[in-house]
Amino acid sequence: MNQSEPSSNKPQRILSGMRPTGRLHLGHYKGVLENWLKLQNSEQCFFFAADWHALTTDYANPEVVKNTIWDMLIDWLAVGIDPEKSTLFIQSEVPEHAELHLLFSFMTPLSWLERVPTYKDQIEQLREKDLGTYGFLGYPLLQSADILMYRADAVPIGEDQVPHIELTREVARRFNHLYRKGIPPLFPEPKSLLMPTSKLPGLDGRKMSKSYGNTIELSESWKTTEKKVKQMLTDPARKLRTDAGTPEKCPVWDFHTVYSTEEERAWVQEGCTTAGIGCVDCKGCLLKHLEEELQPIRERRADIASRPDDVRDIVKAGNEKARREASRTMEKVRKSLKMGYRV
Repeated sequence: MNQSEPSSNKPQRILSGMRPTGRLHLGHYKGVLENWLKLQNSEQCFFFAADWHALTTDYANPEVVKNTIWDMLIDWLAVGIDPEKSTLFIQSEVPEHAELHLLFSFMTPLSWLERVPTYKDQIEQLREKDLGTYGFLGYPLLQSADILMYRADAVPIGEDQVPHIELTREVARRFNHLYRKGIPPLFPEPKSLLMPTSKLPGLDGRKMSKSYGNTIELSESWKTTEKKVKQMLTDPARKLRTDAGTPEKCPVWDFHTVYSTEEERAWVQEGCTTAGIGCVDCKGCLLKHLEEELQPIRERRADIASRPDDVRDIVKAGNEKARREASRTMEKVRKSLKMGYRV
């Protein structure tokens, strides 16, 4: 397994993306965006809205992408992704990604794609969708094109994405071997930058997912969040206020492990196991922390959403910067492939 830590000397080039397939929720913030916020302060970051990737599973409903992509970008800005520090762009606005994906497809063995673990896993999980398509089989290669287009040094990922980075490293090696003999390699072999993963579950204890209806959305009102938390299921043993409970059996406790102080967690443990506090008290402590974190984000979000032209200008500038970088890479790729005909 290849790992990398952000360099304290020379900034690394970082590439990461997110699919616009629905409203962002607290799981996205704690699991991805908080990591991006740290990286943008020390590294050279490219963050993109992966609309083509969204079509690998939602190709029959492209309106899903259209209806969510700008909300997602606004959420990024609201949590603090800074266009002065990072390049924000939309994948399909840089068509060079498609060209590089196509060229990689000619030299990538089919067996490399078939062995990616998430390929069979997602087909199994998404049985209601017809994923027997070339695009779905090839989406890890499109990821490789996304990464290598910017000659990224590292990619922030969770454990489940390590095989995708390994594929990208193999693709880089194969291209350099086939087309760069006797000259310096064009593509670096990017490292897996294993980031802290979110320990935050959904409101029902399962993974936080819009498909389960157990999310806290970044864009929802505080009143909605408060209602959701107050209605959260708790330890089934606590049917009455006087019943003792076990915090570890309660989804609310999982939130406390992320948000509450050590003293507060000790208070919850003592109070729950002795029936010294009720579930309303426990949730009240959690709500205090959620409000402290979410309300500033939502205020910024409302302000940013009220200025759509500014958002579009930010993304347009990011698209242009990304495309300039992509054009430089593709010029070298075409030259390596003996393309560039005089006509």
